[in-house]
Amino acid sequence: MKRSVFLVLCCFILLASGLRSQTIDLKEKNLKAVNSFMSLETLDDEKVVRVIKDSAIKEFDEPTFVRINNLDFSNGTIEVKLLSRLLHDAPDFSRGFIGIAFRINDDNSKFESIYIRPTNGRADDQVRRNHSIQYFAYPNYKYQRLREESPEMYESYADMGLNEWIQIRIEVQDQKARLYLNNNEQPSLIVNDLKLGGNRQGAIGLFVDVGTEGFFRDIKVYKK
Repeated sequence: MKRSVFLVLCCFILLASGLRSQTIDLKEKNLKAVNSFMSLETLDDEKVVRVIKDSAIKEFDEPTFVRINNLDFSNGTIEVKLLSRLLHDAPDFSRGFIGIAFRINDDNSKFESIYIRPTNGRADDQVRRNHSIQYFAYPNYKYQRLREESPEMYESYADMGLNEWIQIRIEVQDQKARLYLNNNEQPSLIVNDLKLGGNRQGAIGLFVDVGTEGFFRDIKVYKK
């Protein structure tokens, strides 16, 4: 009885807030690898998408993701559980880079992204800890430029580690985005000036970067 009341209440809240929920079916026909390699697998008894960056792409913060087909996103909320491991041949500077790209345009030449660096979350170096979460906008606002021009504004710290499931929630409204980790009430990163502007829309992608073996599951999108 209590569960039924809870579900009804959740539906009412979603309707009242103007959000439309969509759970992503993890089937190959719904996904497209972009500068990456994808496979559907089972991990911890759950159906997951495994993503690895194409090693031919040498630059960082590039369109290296699995794009979700037939999904147009502008404002709303993106939820996903993700887990990253380091590949056996990962370079020393690998950090387990994994996250979400959003508002991807048709030819993948422009998008926003927020990703995490799980190895930094528990590093003994405080500077590395401060770089646990990263925002960037492709193609002109990669992490190097943002770090040089606006130190500390587009990065932050949060506790996290490799080889563990981490829930992330990204709330997007016009030119603002907030990242929440593991159902925390307070955001771990706030971006008030998405670099591509506030009126854009596009696809969502499962993002990884160099040295990462990334796994994604339980993908939900709430569009306004």
